[in-house]
Amino acid sequence: MTQVIADLVVLHPMAKFQRQVASLVAKSKAIRESDPIWKIAFLFGDDWQYWKRELEEFDFSTQDPISDLLAVQSWEED
Repeated sequence: MTQVIADLVVLHPMAKFQRQVASLVAKSKAIRESDPIWKIAFLFGDDWQYWKRELEEFDFSTQDPISDLLAVQSWEED
């Protein structure tokens, strides 16, 4: 009997955040890739301080364009 076991993939919280931001850019047009990251603060409200700290840990500045955030291929921490 052959048993297929699906690989469990646990996404880094930043990957989930990146997907949410990508969705905002693509679907809602609430923000553009050329906008600075700080514009995300308006959309994430109370959660923004958490995400801001996370972004800073990955050496992002709130002045960086959203496109830099969307370009990250892996959120592995060194």
